[in-house]
Amino acid sequence: SSGINAEWPLRPGAFAGLTADARILVNMARVECQSYRLTVEDPVSMSYIARHIASVKQHFTQRPGLRPFGLSTLIVGFDYDGSAHLFQTDPSGTYHEWKANAIGRSGKTVSEFLEKHY
Repeated sequence: SSGINAEWPLRPGAFAGLTADARILVNMARVECQSYRLTVEDPVSMSYIARHIASVKQHFTQRPGLRPFGLSTLIVGFDYDGSAHLFQTDPSGTYHEWKANAIGRSGKTVSEFLEKHY
């Protein structure tokens, strides 16, 4: 067995921020992937799940009485056709697709290196 599960396209990515918030978002993403599969009968695309996570983060940012998620995430995965994707979501609810990116303490330095050499 290759260890790759076609039902769950997300692979462990990276995050910068609160670990507890990351666990909550991963569980929400897993439930959304399963719900999508049961409803549409197709695997979820990476752009769909990145948009879903970003909309959840934006919802918690806009609603009074809810604490915003305190983390940025890099979401890595493969679509059903085998194409690889890397998305970044911010606490504000924005998301972007990248060829390569870094977040966190040294994220700016690493991003500059990637821009020059990638």
